[in-house]
Amino acid sequence: MTLPEIKEALYQVCFEKVDNRYQKIKQTIADIDESLLEEDKSSAGDKHETGRAMLQIDRENASKQMQEVVLVQELLKKMDIKSTSDYVRLGSLVKTDKYMYFISLSIGPIEINEIPYVCIALNSPIGQTLAGKRKGDSIVFNDTNQKILAIY
Repeated sequence: MTLPEIKEALYQVCFEKVDNRYQKIKQTIADIDESLLEEDKSSAGDKHETGRAMLQIDRENASKQMQEVVLVQELLKKMDIKSTSDYVRLGSLVKTDKYMYFISLSIGPIEINEIPYVCIALNSPIGQTLAGKRKGDSIVFNDTNQKILAIY
């Protein structure tokens, strides 16, 4: 696989993870809405009001999660993985003497063609440590020295 193909494959894994999260939250909201309709049909009383209030809280929480996922989807859509740069930024594939990092989302390790890559967010602690660094720079993270060998 070429480097652009590897970056595209990593990007697709990130996009699928976010889309799966979006679908799960969407289903949760639909289930809560259905439960709210069922609560309307049941008898009135304190138990009914408590159940309805709990469902409303769950609905609000799910809606907040949905908003966060939509923001992440928008970030991914803006991410430019086709261009390269001489410094670490969103969309960079960074090769150090220890790991291969894909600067995207914090979803952890992914294997492409049996090669491990670590997907990290730019605003994560390691992402902030790498941000703006260039080939040849060294970083220290968790008491481990790493030298940046290449940025794609």
